[in-house]
Amino acid sequence: MSNNRVSRRQFLGYTLTGVGGFMAAGMLMPMVRFAVDPVLQQHDAGDYILTDQAVADLTEEPVRVDFAYEQVDAWYTSEVTSSAWVYKEGDKNVALSPVCKHLGCTVNWAADPEHPNQFFCPCHAGRYEKNGQNIAGTPPLGPLDEYQVEERDGFLAIGAVQTNTIV
Repeated sequence: MSNNRVSRRQFLGYTLTGVGGFMAAGMLMPMVRFAVDPVLQQHDAGDYILTDQAVADLTEEPVRVDFAYEQVDAWYTSEVTSSAWVYKEGDKNVALSPVCKHLGCTVNWAADPEHPNQFFCPCHAGRYEKNGQNIAGTPPLGPLDEYQVEERDGFLAIGAVQTNTIV
């Protein structure tokens, strides 16, 4: 037996410290898990969405391709519809996001009669070249984003959005 006896005061101090630490851990663990859990979850960012667009039908003229995918936000699953401007550049398939970098409006190909071979944003007259490069002197501050693309069974599959690699 030890010669160091614990007084009542020390016992109460140890007990209250232990109980307080246990209660603090009980309150902090959900907050830590809330912060760390999204980092540890697996994401399906590498998944490609198959579209109805046949790769053989693509030309150098951009066409709008609509596609839909399921999005999970916490416990709510919804179907999201999106679109891309797709064209062929040599032997490479290119898919550009239609979201303007100025205010997020939707750009259209050849919508401005004065500039028929450019993407045009009707919100503030923003313009982009065919490769997505923003035109100096117009409101957009950066190029259109690009989608990853691949061919599957003769049809175009669209992947995650990335910064423009063509420009």
